[in-house]
Amino acid sequence: MSLLPILRFPDPRLKRVAARVESIDDKLRRLARDMAETMYEAPGIGLAATQVNEHVQLIVIDASETRDQLLTLINPVILEQDGLQVCEEGCLSVPGIYDKVARAERVVVAYLDLEGAERTVDAVGLLAVCLQHEIDHLQGQVFVEHLSQLKQQRIRSKLAKQARITA
Repeated sequence: MSLLPILRFPDPRLKRVAARVESIDDKLRRLARDMAETMYEAPGIGLAATQVNEHVQLIVIDASETRDQLLTLINPVILEQDGLQVCEEGCLSVPGIYDKVARAERVVVAYLDLEGAERTVDAVGLLAVCLQHEIDHLQGQVFVEHLSQLKQQRIRSKLAKQARITA
């Protein structure tokens, strides 16, 4: 397994819509393992393939406190959503930036697991937020795009300044 480089906002590759996975093979399973290792090392609670410049519908999530409940979702689709919650979100592609985003309080997501079995997850709270956040990535959207234009511009400026300092 190996760590993968994570794209940083506003990299235009983060805007690409991920392609549906047509076949689950060893290459996809290896990508999922590498993504999980990258997510845990970062440390984060979710990572979409888009964030590591692989534009396929694959996400890994572990929102557990014990960091031992890894979910790997292929071709995830939100079937149901209800309620409303506003939570502070961050993102491995937007390091150091956190802001409040309104999301559904509960979601039901259908997906394939690494063996190709059809599954669903009924999620509330942090897991529901994380699922919505990562599925947004697969659709070419970063959480900051839920914020006002002014906040987005401030975030771009802050990240550009950080990049100049570390360069």
